[in-house]
Amino acid sequence: MSMEVERASLSDAEEILALQKLAYRSEAEIYGDWTIEPLVQTLEELRRQFEDHVVLKAVASGAIVGSVRASARDGTCRIGKLMVHPDRRKQGIGRSLMNAIEAYFPGCRYELFTGSRSVRNIALYEKLGYAVFRERAASPDVTLVYMEKKNG
Repeated sequence: MSMEVERASLSDAEEILALQKLAYRSEAEIYGDWTIEPLVQTLEELRRQFEDHVVLKAVASGAIVGSVRASARDGTCRIGKLMVHPDRRKQGIGRSLMNAIEAYFPGCRYELFTGSRSVRNIALYEKLGYAVFRERAASPDVTLVYMEKKNG
């Protein structure tokens, strides 16, 4: 089955948000926290992100099976909300989305974060050339790992 990565439009926001709430359940389970931002983000908040972010979608058989978003400022591209439908994981979709979002911001330093217990995410980012440069406690139970990839 073929899959295409393309820029999402505002009309995709509802489908992307539904995918986000499905895809981030596994993260909520890792931390025992169902109030993580991806699960409580509203449709209006996501729609506002289309104003200052590049939002990409991965489409297969007419359905959005993955997404990622990013924005750049002062030479740093901040990447967030990489998600893949749970039934489509381990098929290269996340890697394709990351490669595509980086291509939108050539010459930038790339930065993202994930939870310290999200070993699958950390492993993917390391394979893509990212390295941990900082950790921050988000709550007593959650530590965020910040990763970067320097261009060139």
